[in-house]
Amino acid sequence: MVIEQYTITTTPKYNFPQPTPDTPLPQRFLELSINSLRQVHNTPLQINPQPLLHPAPTDCPTQLQLKRQPLTLTPNHQETTIAAVDTSTIKIGETKTGIIIAIRGATVQRQNRNYHYTRLGPFIFHVTEENKNAVYNNLERDCFHSPHSGSYRFTPPLMQMPTRLASLLERWLQTRLARTANNAVILFDGSLTSGTIDTPVYRMREILSAARRNHNTVLAFSKATSMRINGYLITDLLPQGEAPYLLETLGLRFKPPTVPLGDVYVARLHKANMAFRLDIDCEIPTQSRMDAVERLLGNDALQNSYPETLRLAHILCTFTANEVLAMQHFITRRHGIQIVNRPDMHRLLFGPFGREGYA
Repeated sequence: MVIEQYTITTTPKYNFPQPTPDTPLPQRFLELSINSLRQVHNTPLQINPQPLLHPAPTDCPTQLQLKRQPLTLTPNHQETTIAAVDTSTIKIGETKTGIIIAIRGATVQRQNRNYHYTRLGPFIFHVTEENKNAVYNNLERDCFHSPHSGSYRFTPPLMQMPTRLASLLERWLQTRLARTANNAVILFDGSLTSGTIDTPVYRMREILSAARRNHNTVLAFSKATSMRINGYLITDLLPQGEAPYLLETLGLRFKPPTVPLGDVYVARLHKANMAFRLDIDCEIPTQSRMDAVERLLGNDALQNSYPETLRLAHILCTFTANEVLAMQHFITRRHGIQIVNRPDMHRLLFGPFGREGYA
C-alpha cells in the first residue's frame, strides 16, 4: 500500500528518528482519501502527472521603498531549535467525473546539530463536483477546531482543490508547530500576507499569536516575489557589501482585503549573490527580529541564502517520478481504476508548435 502516514529515513548526513505524532488528524486525511477513491472503482483514468505549485505571489504594494543601508548580521551560535514546514500537491490524472490528486506535508527540526522530520502522506483523493464540498469542509473542520471553522464554508472550484487542500494541511502543520515548539525559530515557505481565501486573516493571526506565546519567532521565506521598486525586483537591488545582511522596506501598503501581518525585508544571508524576500512577524520587537535571524545563521546552513531546514522540508514533501508511478500502480491494483493514455491534442494537432518544451 503506497499511502503511509509517516516515514522514516536515515542517511549518513541526516539522522531522522521515529516521529511521534500526537493527533488523529492524519488518520482523518487517510479515511477521506480512501472513501474518495472507493467512488472510482473500475473507472478509466487518464494519466496526467502534473506538479501543482502554489500560485506565484501577486503582492503589489504601493509606495514601497527600500532602505539602502544594510542591517548587518552576526551569527549567534546559541543553541536554538530551527523548525520548518512545507507541503506539496500533484495531479495524478483525470477520471470521467473528476481528478485524482495527492498531497503531502513535512516538518523538519534541527536540534543539537541533528535533523528530525515528520512527513504526512501521500494522501490520494478523487475529487469531483459531487464530493468536493464534503471533502473540503470535513478537512477544514478537522484541521481547525475554532469558532470560525463552523462558518467558513466556501468551497473552491474543482481545479483549485489540489492547492487548497495542500494549504489546509500546511496551515494545520504550522499551527501544530507554533503550539508545540518553544524558544524556536520557525520557518514558513511563502509570505505572511493574509486576506486571501486560503489564508484568512484570523487564521494567520492565530498561528502567529500561538508562536509568540511560546516565545517562537516566525520567519517566512519567499522563493519568488512580485514586489518591485522603479521596475526592479526588490531582491535584485542589492548594495555592495559583505553578507549576511538585511534590507528593510518602507511604505508597505496593500489594497484590501490583503493584510500584511509581517514586515518585509530583503535577506542576503550568504556570500553568494542571491537574496530572498523575508517576512518577519510585525508584532515582534525589532531587536528580537534581528536576534532570530542571527540565531538562524548560527544554527543552520544557509547555502545560497536559503535555510537548509526549509530546503529539506521542501524536498521531503515533493513527489518524485517513481512515487507517482507507485501511486498509479496502487490505485490500479487496489481500486480497479483503469489507466488510459489519451492523446495530447496540442501535440497531435500542432506538433512541435503545440506546447512549449516539445521537440
